[in-house]
Amino acid sequence: MTRRFIALLATATLAAWALPALAESIDPELLKPIEPPSALPRAQHGDKTQNLDRLFAALKVAPDDESAKYVENRIWAIWLASSSDTANLLMGRAKTATDSKDFDLAIRLLNAIIDIRPDFTEAWNRRATVYYTKKDFGRALADIHEVLAREPRHFGALSGLGIILQELGDDKRALDAFRRALAIHPHLERVPELVQKLSEKIEGRDI
Repeated sequence: MTRRFIALLATATLAAWALPALAESIDPELLKPIEPPSALPRAQHGDKTQNLDRLFAALKVAPDDESAKYVENRIWAIWLASSSDTANLLMGRAKTATDSKDFDLAIRLLNAIIDIRPDFTEAWNRRATVYYTKKDFGRALADIHEVLAREPRHFGALSGLGIILQELGDDKRALDAFRRALAIHPHLERVPELVQKLSEKIEGRDI
């Protein structure tokens, strides 16, 4: 694990006492994790890496929100497609448990997926989201580290990293994470507004 990420984990632990005060200054609607839609297109056949490379290239130059959303959903479809029927079944059950707010069950199911398919990036990302919902920021950050090690272009994980860092009061690193997400996905929901607010707070308004 990198020194930078160890520092982030330490920040999450040491800053836990300050969370109630920090939460008061953050718009909750802007701090919702980026998640895949409930209905996705069928994942493309062929080489996964090549398909993702083409989609990310298209995402970066998408002319409007609608076009970008179409490409984004195709990326999510590839990320969520596992060659393991067992992993797919458990992911479905984990989503049901999360929707029912049975977060402990969701984590147990996601643990099982990661045990049998540690290369399934989206299982790590889903577990990071559940940990974030439980305000277990240390474990959420650790899982985000695993996601980005496997897929550095994961705009959902990068935005999640920014959200956690902002909640912990680390605005500069949060802004960096949000900007990295936008460099990959310029039409990402809610993130442009977060970048604007943090830029004004850290760098000041343009004269």
